[in-house]
Amino acid sequence: MSKLIVCLVLLMSFASVSAFEERTFDSTEDEATYDSLIKELRCLVCQNQNIADSDAELAVDLRREIYSMIGQGKSKSEILDFMVQRYGEFVLYKPRFSARTLVLWLGPAVLLLTGGFVLYRTTRSSKKKSVRSPDDAALARARNLLDED
Repeated sequence: MSKLIVCLVLLMSFASVSAFEERTFDSTEDEATYDSLIKELRCLVCQNQNIADSDAELAVDLRREIYSMIGQGKSKSEILDFMVQRYGEFVLYKPRFSARTLVLWLGPAVLLLTGGFVLYRTTRSSKKKSVRSPDDAALARARNLLDED
């Protein structure tokens, strides 16, 4: 039984070692481009991780593809264009500013300004109501109540 456990532990450790990817680059600029790209692109399987942090097969394939494209001399913008053309704008953690992403980029600012305007209007109108002076009829009623006592 203990031999079986030892074998399982060894198999699991080999699986984690095989997940390590060693990449060699021609220049430090290529390596920096690779690191930047794998951190900017979203894993389409995990969706909340970039492909640098993901162990999904698709992320491994995308890292391999990016490495290959850098080896072919493609620029960062060419690689990003390829990924967007192939997987859509969702693959980018920071979508580009365009007509399709206008709401995404301007929506929070519009909501914040609208909320600030509504808050300003409600506090301003409540101040007007509380500062409002009593009219003559209300003063007469108050005098009558005081005179009755």
